[in-house]
Amino acid sequence: MQINSFETFLAIDACGSFHGAARALNVTQTAVSARIKALEDRLGVALFERGPGGTRLSEAGRQFMPYAEQMMRTWEFVSGDLKASLAGRVPLRLGAQLSVWDPVLVDVAVWLEAEQGTVPFTLNYDHAMNMGEAVARRLLDLAIVNEVPAGTGLAVEELPPERLVLVADRPLRLGREALPLFINLEFGSEYDAHLREVLPRRSRQHIVLGNALMGLRYLQKRGGMGYFPAYMAAEALAAGTLHAVEGAPEISLSCRALYLPDNPALEHIRQVVRGLQEVRGSG
Repeated sequence: MQINSFETFLAIDACGSFHGAARALNVTQTAVSARIKALEDRLGVALFERGPGGTRLSEAGRQFMPYAEQMMRTWEFVSGDLKASLAGRVPLRLGAQLSVWDPVLVDVAVWLEAEQGTVPFTLNYDHAMNMGEAVARRLLDLAIVNEVPAGTGLAVEELPPERLVLVADRPLRLGREALPLFINLEFGSEYDAHLREVLPRRSRQHIVLGNALMGLRYLQKRGGMGYFPAYMAAEALAAGTLHAVEGAPEISLSCRALYLPDNPALEHIRQVVRGLQEVRGSG
């Protein structure tokens, strides 16, 4: 199945007609029709419906849309990586297990550019992805993780841990009053073990949010309390819009870099690890 079939499918949806897609792609309408027919034959469904109002996606076409978009994004990454490699530049694909480390990916990309010059990057923010598996399957070159998967043969570099502080929208002291809504960011089993010691489950109501910046904004807008990275809460604590909860210990969250030791880009990966050490150390 050729990539131009996906491109043609998306062009028809954008242009609203086979004729418009042919103009946009600079091909004949016959070629457009042939590509879509081949795609529909392979999938076994009709992707478009034609009527007086023009051409529109069928129900199957609407379900197929995100897959076609993902295929085109993947192709753009692959073709861009190949061009960069041929130009003598090694593309790096970096990911982070937790949203608290998204800024770290950006910081290390900037650091590496300053050290090495322009380097093509793919920074992955899909936190539903199993980062250890992604590195083992060579979908990513390096990932920042909290928990290391067993039996994968991955190299592990310890990085400075993440300090988490318990903050609230008003002054609080543990053990002195009823606790407000707790914003749980689900940082993994290590975090859960620490949390059970500080806040027994029966003592708190909580809401689960998957993104740290979203959680911090929710806390500031709605009220409550939650454990957040010290760097992320520092500005609000200094301004007095958030308060450190008295009597609450800090939680230290492990931070590690994973990569395959036989990766062809190993020299560049080691530079990224050095950059992570410096960025994390100065944070």
